[in-house]
Amino acid sequence: MPLLRLDKASLNFGTHVLLDEVDFEIKRGARIGLLGRNGAGKTTLMKVIEGIMGLDGGERWLRPGVKVAWLEQSLPDADEQTVYDLVADGLAEVGDLLKQYHHLTSNYEDADMAQLERVQSALEAKDGWSLSQKVDTVISQLDLPADKLMKELSGGWRKRVALARALVREPELLLLDEPTNHLDIPAIEWLEKQLQDYHGALMLITHDRSFLQNVANKIVELDRGHLYQFEGTFERFLRYRAEQLAAEESANKLFDKKLAEEEVWIRQGIKARRTRNEGRVRALEAMRKERSDRRVQQGKANFQVSSADRSGKIVAELTDITQRFGDKLVINNLSTTVMRGDRIGLVGANGAGKSTLLKILLGQLVPTEGKVKLGTKLEVAYFDQLREHLDLEKNLIDNVCGGQEYIEIGGKRKHAISYLSDFLFTPDRIRTPAKALSGGEQNRAILAKVFSRPANILVLDEPTNDLDIETLELLEDLLLGFDGTVLLVSHDRKFMDNVVTSIMVFEEDSNVREYVGGYSDWVRHGGNLSDFAAPQTGFSSGAIDSSAAAAEATPAVSKKESDANVSAPLNAPLTAPKA
Repeated sequence: MPLLRLDKASLNFGTHVLLDEVDFEIKRGARIGLLGRNGAGKTTLMKVIEGIMGLDGGERWLRPGVKVAWLEQSLPDADEQTVYDLVADGLAEVGDLLKQYHHLTSNYEDADMAQLERVQSALEAKDGWSLSQKVDTVISQLDLPADKLMKELSGGWRKRVALARALVREPELLLLDEPTNHLDIPAIEWLEKQLQDYHGALMLITHDRSFLQNVANKIVELDRGHLYQFEGTFERFLRYRAEQLAAEESANKLFDKKLAEEEVWIRQGIKARRTRNEGRVRALEAMRKERSDRRVQQGKANFQVSSADRSGKIVAELTDITQRFGDKLVINNLSTTVMRGDRIGLVGANGAGKSTLLKILLGQLVPTEGKVKLGTKLEVAYFDQLREHLDLEKNLIDNVCGGQEYIEIGGKRKHAISYLSDFLFTPDRIRTPAKALSGGEQNRAILAKVFSRPANILVLDEPTNDLDIETLELLEDLLLGFDGTVLLVSHDRKFMDNVVTSIMVFEEDSNVREYVGGYSDWVRHGGNLSDFAAPQTGFSSGAIDSSAAAAEATPAVSKKESDANVSAPLNAPLTAPKA
Protein backbone atom coordinates (compact mmCIF):
# COMPACT_ATOMS: atom_id res chain seq x y z
CA MET A 1 0.00 0.00 0.00
CA PRO A 2 1.57 3.34 -1.03
CA LEU A 3 2.17 6.21 1.35
CA LEU A 4 0.98 8.72 -1.22
CA ARG A 5 -0.72 8.57 -4.60
CA LEU A 6 -1.57 11.09 -7.32
CA ASP A 7 -4.39 10.11 -9.69
CA LYS A 8 -4.80 12.06 -12.96
CA ALA A 9 -3.18 15.09 -11.30
CA SER A 10 -3.40 18.26 -13.39
CA LEU A 11 -2.05 21.73 -12.65
CA ASN A 12 -1.64 24.80 -14.86
CA PHE A 13 -0.12 28.23 -14.32
CA GLY A 14 -1.91 30.27 -16.95
CA THR A 15 -1.16 28.52 -20.25
CA HIS A 16 1.87 26.73 -18.78
CA VAL A 17 1.08 23.07 -18.07
CA LEU A 18 3.00 21.83 -15.01
CA LEU A 19 1.16 18.52 -14.46
CA ASP A 20 -0.79 16.83 -17.25
CA GLU A 21 -3.00 14.07 -15.79
CA VAL A 22 -0.09 12.56 -13.87
CA ASP A 23 -0.36 9.18 -12.12
CA PHE A 24 2.29 8.68 -9.45
CA GLU A 25 2.80 6.93 -6.13
CA ILE A 26 5.43 6.78 -3.39
CA LYS A 27 5.99 3.57 -1.45
CA ARG A 28 7.81 2.96 1.79
CA GLY A 29 11.56 2.58 1.26
CA ALA A 30 11.59 4.54 -2.02
CA ARG A 31 14.40 7.08 -2.42
CA ILE A 32 13.29 9.08 -5.43
CA GLY A 33 15.43 11.55 -7.36
CA LEU A 34 13.23 14.11 -9.13
CA LEU A 35 14.78 15.53 -12.31
CA GLY A 36 13.67 18.25 -14.70
CA ARG A 37 14.75 21.51 -16.20
CA ASN A 38 14.70 24.73 -14.21
CA GLY A 39 11.12 25.98 -14.27
CA ALA A 40 9.66 22.56 -15.14
CA GLY A 41 7.69 22.50 -11.88
CA LYS A 42 9.74 20.22 -9.61
CA THR A 43 9.29 22.38 -6.50
CA THR A 44 5.61 22.84 -7.36
CA LEU A 45 5.20 19.06 -7.53
CA MET A 46 6.75 18.79 -4.07
CA LYS A 47 4.27 21.37 -2.76
CA VAL A 48 1.43 19.29 -4.19
CA ILE A 49 2.82 16.15 -2.55
CA GLU A 50 3.18 17.93 0.80
CA GLY A 51 -0.37 19.22 0.51
CA ILE A 52 0.29 22.96 0.58
CA MET A 53 -0.75 23.44 -3.05
CA GLY A 54 -3.96 22.17 -4.59
CA LEU A 55 -4.60 20.62 -7.99
CA ASP A 56 -6.71 21.91 -10.86
CA GLY A 57 -7.85 18.36 -11.53
CA GLY A 58 -7.30 14.85 -10.28
CA GLU A 59 -6.73 13.63 -6.74
CA ARG A 60 -3.99 13.55 -4.12
CA TRP A 61 -4.34 10.72 -1.61
CA LEU A 62 -2.21 10.44 1.54
CA ARG A 63 -2.32 7.32 3.67
CA PRO A 64 -4.00 8.21 7.01
CA GLY A 65 -1.50 8.96 9.77
CA VAL A 66 1.47 9.46 7.44
CA LYS A 67 3.62 12.48 8.34
CA VAL A 68 5.24 14.50 5.56
CA ALA A 69 8.17 16.90 6.11
CA TRP A 70 9.64 19.25 3.51
CA LEU A 71 13.11 20.78 3.44
CA GLU A 72 12.65 23.85 1.27
CA GLN A 73 15.24 25.15 -1.18
CA SER A 74 15.31 28.59 0.47
CA LEU A 75 16.98 29.09 3.83
CA PRO A 76 14.97 29.82 6.99
CA ASP A 77 14.25 33.53 7.46
CA ALA A 78 14.25 33.68 11.24
CA ASP A 79 17.23 35.79 12.27
CA GLU A 80 16.06 36.43 15.84
CA GLN A 81 15.16 32.83 16.65
CA THR A 82 17.59 30.43 18.28
CA VAL A 83 18.59 27.18 16.62
CA TYR A 84 16.66 25.21 19.24
CA ASP A 85 13.49 27.23 18.61
CA LEU A 86 13.61 26.72 14.86
CA VAL A 87 14.22 22.97 15.14
CA ALA A 88 11.42 22.62 17.71
CA ASP A 89 9.08 24.40 15.27
CA GLY A 90 9.01 21.12 13.35
CA LEU A 91 6.87 19.67 16.17
CA ALA A 92 4.11 22.29 15.94
CA GLU A 93 2.20 22.70 19.25
CA VAL A 94 4.56 20.47 21.26
CA GLY A 95 7.42 22.42 19.75
CA ASP A 96 6.05 25.64 21.24
CA LEU A 97 5.96 24.01 24.67
CA LEU A 98 9.51 22.70 24.25
CA LYS A 99 10.73 26.18 23.33
CA GLN A 100 9.17 27.60 26.48
CA TYR A 101 10.69 24.80 28.59
CA HIS A 102 14.12 25.27 26.99
CA HIS A 103 14.16 29.02 27.67
CA LEU A 104 12.93 28.59 31.24
CA THR A 105 15.55 25.94 32.07
CA SER A 106 18.33 27.83 30.29
CA ASN A 107 17.80 30.61 32.82
CA TYR A 108 16.76 28.36 35.68
CA GLU A 109 17.72 30.65 38.56
CA ASP A 110 15.50 33.42 37.19
CA ALA A 111 12.75 31.11 35.96
CA ASP A 112 9.08 31.54 36.86
CA MET A 113 8.55 28.28 38.77
CA ALA A 114 4.78 28.37 38.40
CA GLN A 115 5.11 28.83 34.64
CA LEU A 116 7.71 26.05 34.51
CA GLU A 117 5.34 23.65 36.31
CA ARG A 118 2.52 24.50 33.90
CA VAL A 119 4.78 23.85 30.88
CA GLN A 120 6.03 20.56 32.39
CA SER A 121 2.46 19.38 33.00
CA ALA A 122 1.44 20.23 29.44
CA LEU A 123 4.49 18.36 28.06
CA GLU A 124 3.68 15.29 30.14
CA ALA A 125 0.12 15.28 28.82
CA LYS A 126 1.37 15.36 25.21
CA ASP A 127 4.28 12.88 25.54
CA GLY A 128 6.54 15.89 25.22
CA TRP A 129 9.58 14.39 26.93
CA SER A 130 10.14 11.77 24.22
CA LEU A 131 9.72 14.50 21.61
CA SER A 132 12.20 16.68 23.50
CA GLN A 133 14.72 13.88 23.17
CA LYS A 134 14.17 13.84 19.41
CA VAL A 135 14.97 17.56 19.21
CA ASP A 136 18.11 17.15 21.31
CA THR A 137 19.25 14.10 19.33
CA VAL A 138 18.90 15.77 15.93
CA ILE A 139 20.65 18.92 17.17
CA SER A 140 23.47 16.75 18.51
CA GLN A 141 23.79 14.69 15.33
CA LEU A 142 24.09 17.80 13.19
CA ASP A 143 26.47 19.38 15.74
CA LEU A 144 24.27 22.46 15.97
CA PRO A 145 24.68 25.22 18.57
CA ALA A 146 21.26 25.12 20.23
CA ASP A 147 21.34 28.60 21.79
CA LYS A 148 22.89 30.54 18.90
CA LEU A 149 20.70 33.01 17.02
CA MET A 150 20.05 32.19 13.36
CA LYS A 151 21.52 35.53 12.28
CA GLU A 152 24.89 34.38 13.64
CA LEU A 153 25.02 31.36 11.31
CA SER A 154 26.47 31.04 7.82
CA GLY A 155 24.39 29.72 4.92
CA GLY A 156 25.72 26.20 5.43
CA TRP A 157 24.70 26.13 9.07
CA ARG A 158 21.29 27.65 8.39
CA LYS A 159 20.77 24.80 5.91
CA ARG A 160 21.65 22.28 8.61
CA VAL A 161 19.09 23.87 10.94
CA ALA A 162 16.42 23.61 8.23
CA LEU A 163 17.33 19.97 7.76
CA ALA A 164 17.09 19.36 11.51
CA ARG A 165 13.62 20.95 11.57
CA ALA A 166 12.47 18.53 8.86
CA LEU A 167 14.07 15.46 10.44
CA VAL A 168 12.85 16.05 13.98
CA ARG A 169 9.32 15.03 13.04
CA GLU A 170 10.60 11.60 11.98
CA PRO A 171 8.33 11.73 8.94
CA GLU A 172 7.35 8.67 6.94
CA LEU A 173 7.82 10.81 3.81
CA LEU A 174 10.69 13.30 3.61
CA LEU A 175 10.87 15.87 0.78
CA LEU A 176 14.25 17.51 0.14
CA ASP A 177 14.61 20.45 -2.26
CA GLU A 178 18.31 21.02 -3.06
CA PRO A 179 19.50 19.66 0.32
CA THR A 180 23.21 19.99 -0.54
CA ASN A 181 23.10 23.73 -1.25
CA HIS A 182 25.31 25.58 1.27
CA LEU A 183 26.69 22.32 2.70
CA ASP A 184 30.39 21.45 2.51
CA ILE A 185 31.61 18.05 1.35
CA PRO A 186 31.90 16.45 4.83
CA ALA A 187 28.32 17.50 5.60
CA ILE A 188 27.12 16.21 2.21
CA GLU A 189 28.78 12.84 2.80
CA TRP A 190 27.25 12.69 6.31
CA LEU A 191 23.81 13.43 4.86
CA GLU A 192 24.26 10.74 2.21
CA LYS A 193 24.86 8.14 4.91
CA GLN A 194 21.84 9.30 6.92
CA LEU A 195 19.54 9.11 3.90
CA GLN A 196 20.89 5.71 2.84
CA ASP A 197 19.93 4.41 6.30
CA TYR A 198 16.62 6.27 6.43
CA HIS A 199 13.70 3.92 7.07
CA GLY A 200 10.99 6.10 5.54
CA ALA A 201 10.44 7.20 1.95
CA LEU A 202 12.04 10.29 0.49
CA MET A 203 11.99 12.40 -2.64
CA LEU A 204 14.79 14.80 -3.45
CA ILE A 205 15.58 17.51 -5.97
CA THR A 206 19.30 18.00 -6.41
CA HIS A 207 21.85 19.19 -8.94
CA ASP A 208 24.57 17.15 -7.20
CA ARG A 209 25.02 14.07 -9.40
CA SER A 210 27.30 12.26 -6.94
CA PHE A 211 24.72 12.78 -4.20
CA LEU A 212 21.93 11.61 -6.50
CA GLN A 213 23.86 8.49 -7.50
CA ASN A 214 24.68 7.63 -3.89
CA VAL A 215 21.17 8.16 -2.48
CA ALA A 216 18.41 7.56 -5.05
CA ASN A 217 17.11 4.12 -5.99
CA LYS A 218 14.47 5.48 -8.38
CA ILE A 219 14.57 8.36 -10.88
CA VAL A 220 11.53 10.40 -11.91
CA GLU A 221 11.81 13.04 -14.63
CA LEU A 222 9.27 15.86 -14.98
CA ASP A 223 9.14 17.03 -18.60
CA ARG A 224 6.46 19.42 -19.85
CA GLY A 225 3.79 18.12 -17.53
CA HIS A 226 4.56 14.41 -17.81
CA LEU A 227 6.37 12.16 -15.33
CA TYR A 228 8.75 9.49 -16.64
CA GLN A 229 9.76 6.90 -14.05
CA PHE A 230 12.77 4.61 -13.90
CA GLU A 231 13.65 2.04 -11.24
CA GLY A 232 17.38 2.15 -10.59
CA THR A 233 20.32 4.46 -9.96
CA PHE A 234 21.02 7.76 -11.69
CA GLU A 235 23.87 6.39 -13.81
CA ARG A 236 21.69 3.49 -15.01
CA PHE A 237 18.97 6.02 -15.81
CA LEU A 238 21.38 8.07 -17.94
CA ARG A 239 22.30 5.00 -20.00
CA TYR A 240 18.64 4.06 -20.38
CA ARG A 241 17.65 7.59 -21.40
CA ALA A 242 20.41 7.78 -24.02
CA GLU A 243 19.19 4.49 -25.53
CA GLN A 244 15.57 5.68 -25.48
CA LEU A 245 16.39 9.01 -27.13
CA ALA A 246 18.35 7.26 -29.86
CA ALA A 247 15.50 4.81 -30.49
CA GLU A 248 12.95 7.64 -30.44
CA GLU A 249 14.96 9.69 -32.93
CA SER A 250 15.21 6.69 -35.30
CA ALA A 251 11.48 5.97 -35.01
CA ASN A 252 10.62 9.63 -35.60
CA LYS A 253 12.67 9.68 -38.81
CA LEU A 254 10.80 6.64 -40.17
CA PHE A 255 7.46 8.15 -39.11
CA ASP A 256 8.23 11.51 -40.74
CA LYS A 257 9.26 9.77 -43.98
CA LYS A 258 5.98 7.84 -44.06
CA LEU A 259 3.97 11.00 -43.26
CA ALA A 260 5.69 12.88 -46.09
CA GLU A 261 4.78 10.09 -48.54
CA GLU A 262 1.14 10.20 -47.43
CA GLU A 263 1.04 13.98 -47.77
CA VAL A 264 2.25 13.63 -51.38
CA TRP A 265 -0.47 11.06 -52.02
CA ILE A 266 -3.27 13.21 -50.61
CA ARG A 267 -2.17 16.14 -52.80
CA GLN A 268 -2.29 14.15 -56.00
CA GLY A 269 -4.58 15.14 -58.85
CA ILE A 270 -8.36 15.08 -59.16
CA LYS A 271 -8.43 11.51 -60.39
CA ALA A 272 -6.44 10.27 -57.42
CA ARG A 273 -8.63 12.17 -55.00
CA ARG A 274 -11.80 10.66 -56.55
CA THR A 275 -10.51 7.15 -56.02
CA ARG A 276 -8.67 7.64 -52.74
CA ASN A 277 -9.19 5.18 -49.91
CA GLU A 278 -11.18 6.81 -47.08
CA GLY A 279 -9.50 4.54 -44.53
CA ARG A 280 -6.12 5.81 -45.74
CA VAL A 281 -7.37 9.39 -45.35
CA ARG A 282 -8.41 8.72 -41.78
CA ALA A 283 -5.02 7.12 -41.12
CA LEU A 284 -3.31 10.24 -42.50
CA GLU A 285 -5.37 12.48 -40.21
CA ALA A 286 -4.33 10.34 -37.25
CA MET A 287 -0.69 10.60 -38.31
CA ARG A 288 -0.96 14.39 -38.54
CA LYS A 289 -2.37 14.55 -35.01
CA GLU A 290 0.33 12.23 -33.68
CA ARG A 291 2.99 14.44 -35.28
CA SER A 292 1.51 17.62 -33.82
CA ASP A 293 1.33 16.04 -30.36
CA ARG A 294 4.90 14.78 -30.45
CA ARG A 295 6.92 15.97 -27.48
CA VAL A 296 10.07 16.97 -29.33
CA GLN A 297 13.30 17.38 -27.39
CA GLN A 298 13.70 20.85 -25.97
CA GLY A 299 16.45 23.14 -27.15
CA LYS A 300 19.87 23.02 -25.56
CA ALA A 301 21.79 25.82 -23.94
CA ASN A 302 24.61 27.26 -26.03
CA PHE A 303 27.03 28.88 -23.59
CA GLN A 304 29.83 31.06 -24.93
CA VAL A 305 32.42 33.18 -23.18
CA SER A 306 33.35 36.54 -24.63
CA SER A 307 37.09 36.02 -25.01
CA ALA A 308 39.73 38.58 -24.05
CA ASP A 309 43.38 38.87 -25.04
CA ARG A 310 45.54 36.10 -23.64
CA SER A 311 46.94 36.73 -20.21
CA GLY A 312 50.60 36.41 -19.39
CA LYS A 313 51.98 32.90 -18.94
CA ILE A 314 52.01 33.33 -15.15
CA VAL A 315 48.64 34.35 -13.70
CA ALA A 316 49.66 34.57 -10.02
CA GLU A 317 52.72 33.62 -8.01
CA LEU A 318 52.36 33.23 -4.23
CA THR A 319 55.41 32.97 -1.99
CA ASP A 320 55.23 32.06 1.72
CA ILE A 321 51.67 33.37 2.10
CA THR A 322 50.16 33.40 5.59
CA GLN A 323 46.78 34.90 6.37
CA ARG A 324 45.37 35.62 9.80
CA PHE A 325 42.24 37.36 10.98
CA GLY A 326 43.01 38.41 14.53
CA ASP A 327 44.20 35.29 16.32
CA LYS A 328 42.66 32.97 13.73
CA LEU A 329 45.13 31.38 11.29
CA VAL A 330 43.44 30.76 7.93
CA ILE A 331 46.33 30.04 5.52
CA ASN A 332 49.70 28.80 6.73
CA ASN A 333 52.82 29.47 4.65
CA LEU A 334 51.46 28.71 1.15
CA SER A 335 53.65 28.94 -1.95
CA THR A 336 52.20 28.16 -5.38
CA THR A 337 52.11 29.37 -8.98
CA VAL A 338 48.97 29.58 -11.13
CA MET A 339 49.73 29.27 -14.84
CA ARG A 340 47.65 30.34 -17.83
CA GLY A 341 45.25 27.53 -18.71
CA ASP A 342 45.17 25.99 -15.23
CA ARG A 343 41.78 24.83 -13.98
CA ILE A 344 42.06 24.73 -10.20
CA GLY A 345 39.42 23.63 -7.71
CA LEU A 346 39.50 24.83 -4.11
CA VAL A 347 38.35 22.15 -1.66
CA GLY A 348 37.65 22.53 2.05
CA ALA A 349 35.03 22.69 4.74
CA ASN A 350 32.81 25.76 5.10
CA GLY A 351 34.82 28.53 6.72
CA ALA A 352 38.18 26.98 5.83
CA GLY A 353 39.32 30.02 3.82
CA LYS A 354 38.56 29.22 0.17
CA SER A 355 37.08 32.65 -0.60
CA THR A 356 40.00 34.29 1.23
CA LEU A 357 42.49 32.48 -1.01
CA LEU A 358 40.52 33.55 -4.09
CA LYS A 359 40.79 37.18 -3.03
CA ILE A 360 44.54 36.82 -2.51
CA LEU A 361 44.98 35.16 -5.92
CA LEU A 362 43.06 38.01 -7.57
CA GLY A 363 44.95 40.73 -5.73
CA GLN A 364 41.84 41.83 -3.80
CA LEU A 365 43.35 41.04 -0.39
CA VAL A 366 46.89 41.70 0.85
CA PRO A 367 48.01 38.71 2.93
CA THR A 368 49.27 39.08 6.50
CA GLU A 369 52.65 37.71 5.42
CA GLY A 370 54.29 36.73 2.15
CA LYS A 371 54.47 38.02 -1.39
CA VAL A 372 51.95 37.97 -4.25
CA LYS A 373 52.98 38.62 -7.84
CA LEU A 374 50.15 38.95 -10.35
CA GLY A 375 50.53 38.33 -14.07
CA THR A 376 49.84 40.71 -16.94
CA LYS A 377 46.74 41.34 -19.07
CA LEU A 378 44.39 39.73 -16.57
CA GLU A 379 40.69 40.07 -17.41
CA VAL A 380 38.53 38.48 -14.70
CA ALA A 381 34.89 37.40 -14.86
CA TYR A 382 33.52 36.54 -11.41
CA PHE A 383 30.48 34.42 -10.54
CA ASP A 384 29.44 34.51 -6.90
CA GLN A 385 27.00 32.29 -5.04
CA LEU A 386 25.04 35.20 -3.52
CA ARG A 387 23.51 36.38 -6.83
CA GLU A 388 24.65 39.92 -6.13
CA HIS A 389 25.00 40.49 -9.88
CA LEU A 390 21.23 40.79 -10.39
CA ASP A 391 18.89 43.70 -9.77
CA LEU A 392 15.79 41.73 -8.80
CA GLU A 393 13.41 44.47 -9.96
CA LYS A 394 14.81 44.54 -13.52
CA ASN A 395 14.24 42.12 -16.37
CA LEU A 396 16.99 40.11 -18.05
CA ILE A 397 17.69 42.50 -20.91
CA ASP A 398 18.34 45.25 -18.37
CA ASN A 399 20.31 42.97 -16.05
CA VAL A 400 22.43 41.14 -18.60
CA CYS A 401 22.60 43.48 -21.57
CA GLY A 402 22.30 46.86 -19.88
CA GLY A 403 18.99 47.50 -21.62
CA GLN A 404 20.68 47.42 -25.03
CA GLU A 405 19.13 45.70 -28.04
CA TYR A 406 22.46 44.19 -29.11
CA ILE A 407 25.40 42.76 -27.19
CA GLU A 408 28.94 42.02 -28.38
CA ILE A 409 30.12 38.45 -27.78
CA GLY A 410 33.55 37.36 -28.98
CA GLY A 411 33.85 40.42 -31.21
CA LYS A 412 30.48 39.83 -32.90
CA ARG A 413 27.20 41.69 -32.41
CA LYS A 414 24.31 39.54 -31.27
CA HIS A 415 20.71 40.42 -30.55
CA ALA A 416 20.01 40.47 -26.82
CA ILE A 417 17.03 38.11 -27.11
CA SER A 418 19.05 35.70 -29.24
CA TYR A 419 21.91 35.74 -26.72
CA LEU A 420 19.56 35.10 -23.78
CA SER A 421 17.76 32.32 -25.67
CA ASP A 422 21.15 30.55 -25.81
CA PHE A 423 20.74 30.28 -22.04
CA LEU A 424 17.27 28.70 -22.48
CA PHE A 425 15.23 31.82 -21.70
CA THR A 426 11.97 32.21 -23.62
CA PRO A 427 10.87 35.72 -24.69
CA ASP A 428 8.30 35.95 -21.87
CA ARG A 429 10.91 34.96 -19.24
CA ILE A 430 13.37 37.48 -20.69
CA ARG A 431 10.90 40.28 -19.92
CA THR A 432 10.13 38.96 -16.42
CA PRO A 433 11.65 40.71 -13.36
CA ALA A 434 14.52 38.67 -11.92
CA LYS A 435 12.70 38.31 -8.59
CA ALA A 436 10.07 36.13 -10.32
CA LEU A 437 12.65 33.67 -11.69
CA SER A 438 13.47 30.37 -10.03
CA GLY A 439 16.82 29.91 -8.30
CA GLY A 440 18.17 27.98 -11.28
CA GLU A 441 16.96 30.62 -13.73
CA GLN A 442 18.64 33.34 -11.68
CA ASN A 443 21.89 31.39 -11.78
CA ARG A 444 21.62 31.00 -15.54
CA ALA A 445 21.04 34.75 -15.82
CA ILE A 446 24.19 35.44 -13.79
CA LEU A 447 26.15 33.08 -16.02
CA ALA A 448 24.83 34.95 -19.07
CA LYS A 449 25.96 38.24 -17.53
CA VAL A 450 29.37 36.91 -16.46
CA PHE A 451 30.07 35.29 -19.82
CA SER A 452 29.14 38.46 -21.74
CA ARG A 453 32.27 40.18 -20.42
CA PRO A 454 35.66 39.69 -22.10
CA ALA A 455 37.66 37.42 -19.80
CA ASN A 456 40.73 35.24 -19.69
CA ILE A 457 40.15 34.21 -16.06
CA LEU A 458 36.87 32.72 -14.83
CA VAL A 459 36.32 32.71 -11.07
CA LEU A 460 33.32 30.58 -10.15
CA ASP A 461 32.12 30.42 -6.55
CA GLU A 462 29.51 27.63 -6.24
CA PRO A 463 28.23 27.99 -9.83
CA THR A 464 26.28 24.73 -9.76
CA ASN A 465 23.68 25.62 -7.12
CA ASP A 466 20.13 25.24 -8.46
CA LEU A 467 21.15 24.51 -12.07
CA ASP A 468 19.48 21.56 -13.76
CA ILE A 469 21.74 18.65 -14.64
CA GLU A 470 21.66 19.20 -18.41
CA THR A 471 22.78 22.81 -17.95
CA LEU A 472 25.53 21.63 -15.61
CA GLU A 473 26.89 19.32 -18.28
CA LEU A 474 26.88 22.13 -20.84
CA LEU A 475 28.68 24.42 -18.37
CA GLU A 476 31.30 21.70 -17.95
CA ASP A 477 31.78 21.57 -21.72
CA LEU A 478 32.24 25.33 -21.85
CA LEU A 479 34.86 25.32 -19.09
CA LEU A 480 36.74 22.46 -20.72
CA GLY A 481 36.86 24.42 -23.98
CA PHE A 482 37.83 27.71 -22.35
CA ASP A 483 41.46 28.53 -23.19
CA GLY A 484 41.94 30.81 -20.20
CA THR A 485 42.31 30.08 -16.48
CA VAL A 486 39.55 28.73 -14.23
CA LEU A 487 39.44 29.09 -10.43
CA LEU A 488 36.56 27.08 -9.00
CA VAL A 489 35.01 26.76 -5.55
CA SER A 490 32.46 23.96 -5.46
CA HIS A 491 31.14 21.25 -3.16
CA ASP A 492 29.88 19.36 -6.22
CA ARG A 493 32.29 16.43 -6.43
CA LYS A 494 31.24 15.29 -9.92
CA PHE A 495 31.51 18.80 -11.34
CA MET A 496 34.97 19.17 -9.79
CA ASP A 497 36.09 15.83 -11.25
CA ASN A 498 34.90 16.76 -14.73
CA VAL A 499 36.37 20.28 -14.88
CA VAL A 500 39.56 20.79 -12.87
CA THR A 501 43.12 19.65 -13.56
CA SER A 502 44.24 20.08 -9.95
CA ILE A 503 42.78 20.83 -6.54
CA MET A 504 44.03 22.89 -3.61
CA VAL A 505 42.87 21.29 -0.36
CA PHE A 506 42.54 23.10 2.97
CA GLU A 507 43.94 20.53 5.37
CA GLU A 508 44.68 20.52 9.09
CA ASP A 509 46.55 23.39 10.77
CA SER A 510 45.44 25.74 7.96
CA ASN A 511 47.83 24.12 5.50
CA VAL A 512 46.84 24.29 1.83
CA ARG A 513 48.26 21.59 -0.42
CA GLU A 514 47.89 21.10 -4.17
CA TYR A 515 47.13 17.74 -5.80
CA VAL A 516 46.97 16.76 -9.48
CA GLY A 517 43.55 15.58 -10.70
CA GLY A 518 40.02 15.99 -9.36
CA TYR A 519 38.36 15.34 -6.03
CA SER A 520 37.87 11.60 -6.63
CA ASP A 521 41.54 11.21 -7.58
CA TRP A 522 42.49 12.75 -4.26
CA VAL A 523 40.08 10.49 -2.35
CA ARG A 524 41.45 7.39 -4.11
CA HIS A 525 44.87 8.31 -2.80
CA GLY A 526 43.60 8.47 0.78
CA GLY A 527 42.21 12.02 1.00
CA ASN A 528 39.35 12.60 3.43
CA LEU A 529 38.08 16.05 4.37
CA SER A 530 36.49 14.71 7.54
CA ASP A 531 39.99 14.01 8.88
CA PHE A 532 40.90 17.69 8.91
CA ALA A 533 40.16 20.03 11.79
CA ALA A 534 38.66 22.67 9.55
CA PRO A 535 36.51 25.25 11.35
CA GLN A 536 33.17 23.55 10.89
CA THR A 537 31.09 26.10 12.73
CA GLY A 538 33.05 29.29 12.53
CA PHE A 539 31.91 30.24 16.03
CA SER A 540 34.37 32.24 18.10
CA SER A 541 33.32 30.39 21.22
CA GLY A 542 35.20 27.31 20.03
CA ALA A 543 33.90 23.76 20.21
CA ILE A 544 30.24 23.39 21.01
CA ASP A 545 29.45 21.56 24.24
CA SER A 546 26.84 18.99 23.30
CA SER A 547 27.05 17.01 26.52
CA ALA A 548 23.34 17.45 27.17
CA ALA A 549 22.33 17.31 23.55
CA ALA A 550 20.43 14.05 23.24
CA ALA A 551 19.75 13.20 26.85
CA GLU A 552 16.61 11.58 28.15
CA ALA A 553 14.61 14.72 28.90
CA THR A 554 12.91 14.91 32.29
CA PRO A 555 11.35 17.75 34.30
CA ALA A 556 13.97 20.22 35.43
CA VAL A 557 15.17 20.11 39.03
CA SER A 558 18.40 22.01 38.72
CA LYS A 559 20.85 23.10 36.08
CA LYS A 560 23.46 20.84 37.66
CA GLU A 561 21.26 17.77 37.06
CA SER A 562 20.56 18.94 33.53
CA ASP A 563 24.29 19.20 32.80
CA ALA A 564 24.72 15.62 33.96
CA ASN A 565 22.70 14.19 31.08
CA VAL A 566 24.54 11.91 28.67
CA SER A 567 24.84 12.62 24.97
CA ALA A 568 23.53 10.22 22.34
CA PRO A 569 26.11 9.03 19.78
CA LEU A 570 26.57 11.49 16.93
CA ASN A 571 26.37 8.74 14.33
CA ALA A 572 23.04 7.34 15.51
CA PRO A 573 20.79 6.87 12.45
CA LEU A 574 17.82 9.11 11.90
CA THR A 575 14.77 6.90 11.54
CA ALA A 576 11.14 7.19 10.60
CA PRO A 577 8.45 5.29 12.48
CA LYS A 578 6.92 2.28 10.81
CA ALA A 579 3.95 3.17 8.69
